[in-house]
Amino acid sequence: MACILTVWVLTRTVLLLCVLHVLTAPGPDVTSDVSVIYQGWYEVLRTGTFPLDDVTWQYPPAAALAVLSPALLPFLDYASAFFVLALLADAAVSGLLLYAGRRPGKSVRGLWVWIVGVPLLGPTVYARYDVLVTAVAVAALLAGARHPRTMGALAGFGALLKVWPVLLLVGVARGRAALRSWAAAAGAALGVTLAFLVAMPGALAFLTFQRDRGTEVESLGALVFHVGRHLGWRGEVRLNYGSVEFLGPGVPLVSTAAQVLSAAACCWLLAWRLRARARSASTLADAAFVAVLLFTATSRVISPQYMLWLVGVAAVCLAFRTSRMELPARLVLAATFVTFLEFPVWFSHVVASDPLGVALLLVRNGLLVAAALLACRNLWRQTVSEPRGRAGRPVPEQLSQAPSADTYASAP
Repeated sequence: MACILTVWVLTRTVLLLCVLHVLTAPGPDVTSDVSVIYQGWYEVLRTGTFPLDDVTWQYPPAAALAVLSPALLPFLDYASAFFVLALLADAAVSGLLLYAGRRPGKSVRGLWVWIVGVPLLGPTVYARYDVLVTAVAVAALLAGARHPRTMGALAGFGALLKVWPVLLLVGVARGRAALRSWAAAAGAALGVTLAFLVAMPGALAFLTFQRDRGTEVESLGALVFHVGRHLGWRGEVRLNYGSVEFLGPGVPLVSTAAQVLSAAACCWLLAWRLRARARSASTLADAAFVAVLLFTATSRVISPQYMLWLVGVAAVCLAFRTSRMELPARLVLAATFVTFLEFPVWFSHVVASDPLGVALLLVRNGLLVAAALLACRNLWRQTVSEPRGRAGRPVPEQLSQAPSADTYASAP
C-alpha cells in the first residue's frame, strides 16, 4: 500500500506541475485546450446556450457539465480549477480500483495499470476532460456484475459525456441483466438529453459539426497520406474542426474505409455476443475493452486522450484474476508511451510526415492493432472456443453464470 501511494503521489505531482507550468514538458503546450477552448466554451455555456457558432463543439450535451465543472472551485482560476478536478477524478479511479482489487477474486494488477498508464500519456491527461469520462466508465464497469441498473445508468450518462461509454454495454450477460442495464442506460441518456433540450438551446448541434471532417493525422488511415506525401500526393495538412487533419484527394475514400472497418468491428462484436456461451467474472470488462480497442483503432480520429479510455478499461479487466487481457493491456501501455512521444514531444515531425513522425505512428498504431487482434482472439477463445472444446457441445450460458465463490464472499 505504501508503494502504491508513493508512486501515485510522485507521478501525479509531476503531472500537476507540468500543467501548471511549474515544469515544462517538451513539445507544444497541451494546456491551451483548457485555457483557450474550454474556457471559451465555458463563457458561452454559462449564458444558458451551447456554442452554436463553434464547429469545434462536437460533443454530446452532458459534456457541458465537464466544461462548467471548474465553477465548483470559484476560488481558483478556470484552468487551475479544471486541473484540480482532473486530479480528483484520477484519484477517484485509483480509489475504485484499489477497493475492487482487495476483494475476493480480484487483483491490484488493475490499479497498477492505471497508476502506470496515466503518467505514460504525459500532461495531456489533465488537460482534457476525458479523465472525467473515464472515471464514470470505470465506476460503471465495476458496478456491472452486481448492479446492472447502476451500470446502465452510468454508461448512459457517460455516453452523453463522450459517446464511447455506450460500448461498455456490449458484454452485459443476456437475459434480465441486459434488459435492466440497457433500459437504465436508455432512460438515463433520454432523461439527460431532454433536460438539456428544455434548459439550453442547441443541445444536439454537435451532430451537424462532423460531416466535413477529414482524416486526423494520428489515425491509422492517415498513414496512407503520410507515405503519399513522399510519393507526390497533393493534399494538405490543416487545422480543421479542432484537430490537425489531412484534406485533399482520396481523404473521403480513406475516411469511408475507416467507417467500414468500424462497421465490421460492430459485426464481429454482434457475432461474438450471439455465439458466446461461457462467462467469467471478467467477461463484462473484457468485452468492453475489446469494443473500445476496435473502435479506437478503426477511428478516423485517434487523439492522444483516447489512450486514456483504453488504460481505464484495461485496468478494470486486470482487476479480475480471470481476465486474459494482460498482454493486450501491456501493448496498450506501450502504445500510450509512444503516443506521448508523438504528441506532444515530436508532434512537429508527425505533422511534417518525416521519417521519425511516420515511424512513431507506425509503432503506435501497430501496437493498437496488435492489441485489438489479440484481445479479440482471447475473448473468443475464453467464451466460445474453449467451452465448446471442453464440453464437446455448447455450454448453456445460464449454467456458466452460476454464482461463484467470489459472489458468495462478496454478498452482504
